[in-house]
Amino acid sequence: MSQRNCLILGSGRSGTSMAAGILAQAGYFMGDDLWPADIGNPKGYFEDREVNTINDELIAPVAPKTPPRGLRKLLFGDTPVLKHYQHWIAALSPSVSITCPPAMSQRIAVVTARQPFCFKDPRFSYTLSVWRPYIGDALLLCVFRNPGATASSMVRECQRAEHMQGTKVDERWALKVWEAMYRYILDVHYAQGGDWMFAHYDQLLDRSAGTELERRLGVEIDRDFASAEFNRSRPGAAVPRRALRLYERLCTLARYAPNRRPPPSA
Repeated sequence: MSQRNCLILGSGRSGTSMAAGILAQAGYFMGDDLWPADIGNPKGYFEDREVNTINDELIAPVAPKTPPRGLRKLLFGDTPVLKHYQHWIAALSPSVSITCPPAMSQRIAVVTARQPFCFKDPRFSYTLSVWRPYIGDALLLCVFRNPGATASSMVRECQRAEHMQGTKVDERWALKVWEAMYRYILDVHYAQGGDWMFAHYDQLLDRSAGTELERRLGVEIDRDFASAEFNRSRPGAAVPRRALRLYERLCTLARYAPNRRPPPSA
């Protein structure tokens, strides 16, 4: 089996960087300008700035442009108005369609011309449909994690990262983003078909997903890349029941039995 392309998607702070790191030494083109490692991801993000920029610019036109007022603010709370590079914490409804201008199509064609590629970006959770014409039979690797732990990590990253300053992301909003991204993945992208693999964070950490990943991609992965130092987040806020049901659906698709369910809210 020849080596296949791969797109890694799923909410930010869910283990997507760990998944990309496992594949980083397998001969993939991941981009010419990767974000450097820092305290948020000591082993690297494995995200290319051009891929991020394309996805961010695709999402920006359908993201909220003004702060919520009146009844909308009462019902939904403070919705962050996002700037450049911040749309990995956007929350979009599955009913929102993302269009692709011709100039953006050309940029995607240039990025995907170098194969085999492995691109990772949480924003693919929304923009995958735009990329589909350019990725062939790429494996669509959806990584997820306990939503409470993911939300806690999102909040810390938004507080820490310089380019996220001013977003005022709390756990309520982070859980909304988690739910929005995976609902969009399942209701829009998964429903459109393709070759999917769902992997829980713990399955990457304990290496139980490694054999299937190698088989599906035709590569040898770096089994020593994943380590306990990645596991720094613990569940924080109570998870809404609708998000908990979504998490259980993802666990079923990944054939993963969680040892401890995230605590539901009333």
